[in-house]
Amino acid sequence: MEYRPRLVDRLLDVLLTELPALFITGPRATGKTTTAARRAATVVRLDREAEAVAFRADPDAALRGLPEPVLLDEWQAVPGVLGAVKRAVDARPEPGRYLITGSVRGDLEGELWPGTGRLTRIPMSGMTIREQLGVGSFVPFFDRVAAGDDLGPAADTPDLRGYVELLLRSGFPEPALFLAAASRRRWLESYVEHLLTRDAEQVDGGRDPARLRRYLAAFALNTAGIVEDRTLFEAAGINRKTALAYERLLVNLLVIEALPAWTSNRLKRLVLSPKRYVVDPGLAGAVLGVDVDLVLRNGDLLGRLLDTFVVAQLRAELASAATRPRLYHVRQQQGRFEVDLLAELGGGRLVGIEVKADAAPTGESARHLASLRDRYPEAFVAGIVLHTGPRAYRLGDRLLAAPISTLWA
Repeated sequence: MEYRPRLVDRLLDVLLTELPALFITGPRATGKTTTAARRAATVVRLDREAEAVAFRADPDAALRGLPEPVLLDEWQAVPGVLGAVKRAVDARPEPGRYLITGSVRGDLEGELWPGTGRLTRIPMSGMTIREQLGVGSFVPFFDRVAAGDDLGPAADTPDLRGYVELLLRSGFPEPALFLAAASRRRWLESYVEHLLTRDAEQVDGGRDPARLRRYLAAFALNTAGIVEDRTLFEAAGINRKTALAYERLLVNLLVIEALPAWTSNRLKRLVLSPKRYVVDPGLAGAVLGVDVDLVLRNGDLLGRLLDTFVVAQLRAELASAATRPRLYHVRQQQGRFEVDLLAELGGGRLVGIEVKADAAPTGESARHLASLRDRYPEAFVAGIVLHTGPRAYRLGDRLLAAPISTLWA
C-alpha cells in the first residue's frame, strides 16, 4: 500500500536528529504507527502479547541492545515501558533513539508521568484533505495568512453537498482513502463500538458502554458548541459526576477536546466555558447515524459539522506551523460578540475565523471580525470568513471571504 505523506513527516525528521525520544499521540487508526515505523530500525508492538511479555517482566532489559531508533507502539499496553525509556535517555541522551506511539493521553498518571523533559510530544491528527489529495508543497495555513499570501480556492472546489461528503468521509486513513461509502459507514460504526468497549475498558474499566454511547451522542450533537454540562448529562440520562468521568475518559482516548476561551481585559463579560469538539466530523456523523441528506436538512447540525471539519484541518497543522498558533474561541454573554475561532500567533498576533454554510457571505458575516480588528488594530493580522462558495474576495480592511477549500489549496 502506497504511503501518503503526512504533515508531521518533516517535523519528525528534524526532531529525530536533535532529540532522543519522540512521543506521538493521536486517536486510534490515524496512521501514527505507519508514519513512525518508516523511521524505525526496530518495531515493538506492545499490544501483541508475545512481544509485550518481556517488556512487562523487565522493560529495561528488553530495551537494551535493540537497533535504534526503536518504535514502541501502543505504549499504554505496558505503561512501565515509559520509565525504562526515561532511564535509558537519562543514561545516554543521544538523538534519534526512541519513538513511542499510543492512542491514549500520556499523562494519565499525573505526577507519576515519567516523560517530562525526556519525551517530546508530537500530536498527530486524522488525515486532512490536503494529505488525502496528496498535495505536494505545504505551508501551514496560519503561516500563509501571516505572510499575506493569497487565499484562493483549491482546484475542484466542492459545493455545499461536496463539503458534507468530505467531512463525513472522516480523516481516518483507511475509510477516507480506500473504502466506498457503505463500507466506510460500517468501518466508522465499528470504530465507535471498539472505542466504547475495548478502548474504554483499557483506560477506565467498569464504565457502562450503553450510557457512555448516549453521552458521546449528546456530545456529538453539540460538537463545536459552548454547551452546559447539564445539557449533556441530562440528554444522556446520567448524573453530573458520571458525565464528568465520561468526558475525562473520552478526552484521554483523544476523541473529544475542548477549545479554551480567549480572554482579554479589553472585553468584558466574556464566556469562559470551553467550546467542545468531537475531533473528527466523520466520527461525529457515525455516532449520530447521519448521512449527507440528513445533515443538509438540519441547519444547526450542518453548521456544527462544518466548524468541526475546519478545526480538524487546522489542528493537524499546528505542530508544524512556524507562527506557533494556539486556537481559542471568543464569546461575550448573550452572544453580543462572538468569533468561531481565534488563532493567537507568536508575538500576540491575532487571526479571527468565522465558518459559514453560505456560498456568498457579505460584510455582515464579518461584523464581529471587524469589531475584533477595531479593538486590537495593532495585533490583528486578518479576519477570514470561510464559506462554501467558489470565490475569494475582500470584505474590508484585513477582512476576507475565502472558500473552505483554501485550507488545502
